[in-house]
Amino acid sequence: MKFSIERGTLLKAVSQAQSVVERRNTIPILANVLIEAEGDTVQFRATDLDIEVVDKANATVERAGATTVSAVTLHEIVRKLPDGALVTLTDDSAAGRLAVEAGRSSFNLATLPKEDFPVMASSEYASNFSAKAPELRRLFDKSKFAISTEETRYYLNGVYMHVSEADGGKVLRCVATDGHRLARIDADLPDGAAEMPGVIVPRKTVGELRKLLEDDDASIAVSVSETKIRFATPEITLTSKVIDGTFPDYTRVIPQGNTRRLEVDAAEFAKAVDRVATVSSERSRAVKLALDEDRLILSVNAPDSGAAEEELAVAYGDERLEIGFNAKYLLEIASQVDRENAVFLFNSSGDPTLMREGNDTTAVYVVMPMRV
Repeated sequence: MKFSIERGTLLKAVSQAQSVVERRNTIPILANVLIEAEGDTVQFRATDLDIEVVDKANATVERAGATTVSAVTLHEIVRKLPDGALVTLTDDSAAGRLAVEAGRSSFNLATLPKEDFPVMASSEYASNFSAKAPELRRLFDKSKFAISTEETRYYLNGVYMHVSEADGGKVLRCVATDGHRLARIDADLPDGAAEMPGVIVPRKTVGELRKLLEDDDASIAVSVSETKIRFATPEITLTSKVIDGTFPDYTRVIPQGNTRRLEVDAAEFAKAVDRVATVSSERSRAVKLALDEDRLILSVNAPDSGAAEEELAVAYGDERLEIGFNAKYLLEIASQVDRENAVFLFNSSGDPTLMREGNDTTAVYVVMPMRV
């Protein structure tokens, strides 16, 4: 195998591959990227047995062939090469070596046979549809902060993507929760998605998927089965197993009768929470919200480190309310707001609080209060 490729093109392909491979694993071949050259394209394939990414790039192929080489090492080499360099990769299978040459630089890397590389079994997908990159990006970006990191409740370690009902019509919905906060984001249902089975997309897959969604004009082909999900652009295909578990009934957590309405400038609110939380104890990070007519007082009282207070002008017309929250949760939820104003709906100091952007119900957040 021998081919030449532009450094920028190679870097993009290899960087996606090396982020999928596990740094620590007991199977050496899983640290490698499978490089397959044929015609005028080169494929770079990497897997951790749960996720597989295949990146296609244009190249000048002199000799077709395939080999596997350390993904991290190749990425580091290409990253350090000068911009615009032409990189030539030559495989010597007899010696088990891959030569990487660019200008005056040359490297010789150890390879492993391509036959040992595990390729993810192809799956029959129950549902195939296409979605615009910005819509998928919004669904996952706005929900992923609420993914649980608790390994014991593994079914919460991802984003639950499914078809649901909203305002009398069907929507594509993403939900994530860790028991303390919840995010529920809706988008218009793409053509062909109505029969899609509900799946839990793992946290790592959500992170890798973000790289496919950078281009606002891109259209992403989505394929879903009970066990796998695949996202594809003309250049990159990301296939992932989904979490084998049942996502809890999140609708029971979303409060329906919260009537105390607070409207506040989201950016100002986030900055104020951040400032007063500076003195909060690391363990609890509790912030108290005291609401009175058109006035919000944020306060922290940490006996060990001190106290802080800040007042904000807000729109609030209900009776006085004092409620406490984890500052980190409030900040994460406030940072999801794209519009100017965030609307909080409270019931009492012990009940879950609802947050949304103005009157928009396509993005809804719930946060549990804490005692302060």
